[in-house]
Amino acid sequence: MSDLPLPHNLTEPALDHLPPDVFLRLSAAVDHMPAFPKSVEQILTLTRNVACSAKDLVQVINRDPVITVKVLRVVNSAYYGLAKQITSVDHAVVFLGFNTIKNLALSLAAVGMLPNKTLSGFDGQRYLMHSMATATLARQLAKRLPGADANDCFIAGLLHDFGKVVVAQFMPTEFRKAMELSLWRNLPLHQAMHEVMGVDHAHVGAMLAEKWHFAEDLVQTIRFQHTPSQSDTPMMASVVAANQLSKLMGYEFGGWLVIEELPESVAQRLGGKLESVKASLGDLGPLLNEAHVFSYL
Repeated sequence: MSDLPLPHNLTEPALDHLPPDVFLRLSAAVDHMPAFPKSVEQILTLTRNVACSAKDLVQVINRDPVITVKVLRVVNSAYYGLAKQITSVDHAVVFLGFNTIKNLALSLAAVGMLPNKTLSGFDGQRYLMHSMATATLARQLAKRLPGADANDCFIAGLLHDFGKVVVAQFMPTEFRKAMELSLWRNLPLHQAMHEVMGVDHAHVGAMLAEKWHFAEDLVQTIRFQHTPSQSDTPMMASVVAANQLSKLMGYEFGGWLVIEELPESVAQRLGGKLESVKASLGDLGPLLNEAHVFSYL
């Protein structure tokens, strides 16, 4: 993932109908979003390498004081309930494991890109808790889906709504109008954004994921999350279901408050409707506690 200019695809069906000024503003907004921090890129690269050792990971983390502090804060949080405090990154990496470190680094990067203040009324903490809950639930659901990578599904869940961050930060007037329209007419926020802007946050998020050079299945999951039959994959099923489950559990970002039933393609992969999928997961308390820990970094 590097901060290269994004070769936007003007022929994409969801974007080619946009007025030129709207498309240019969206493109500029995506281009102005920062690249992931170098240390996070290095952690992602290392954790994908089967030959990576704990020592390699520790060296990267020790060079980034922000990640060092956050890793130690998480490992010593009440969530893990350690009898004795861990004070070294070496021990923290061994205790948490590579996948948790990877997810923690991604979470830190996402937190760092949230706007401190916007004219849109964007609620960063609510957004973050919804994203973390969705990511954690997507990872859990992926474990029962053949062909799904649980940690890739965590990333997709974490970033599924990131297009909202882009719009809220760089097109705050349009974002606020969409939020108000969503609440006034009981519309899903993505439909309200279509009415206000001609495109929804899913396609904006996919543009950003392309800029960050994420894998195509993750890009497509973000892009088609509201029309999942267009990309019927295990990752899509886990993220779409996790998104609705997180709202069902009270972790919604805003806009339309009605919980949507799972689309047929998702329900088939998960073996039932939303309530039955929720029941099959058992006690979700520990999972959501983890989401709380990660959302208050």
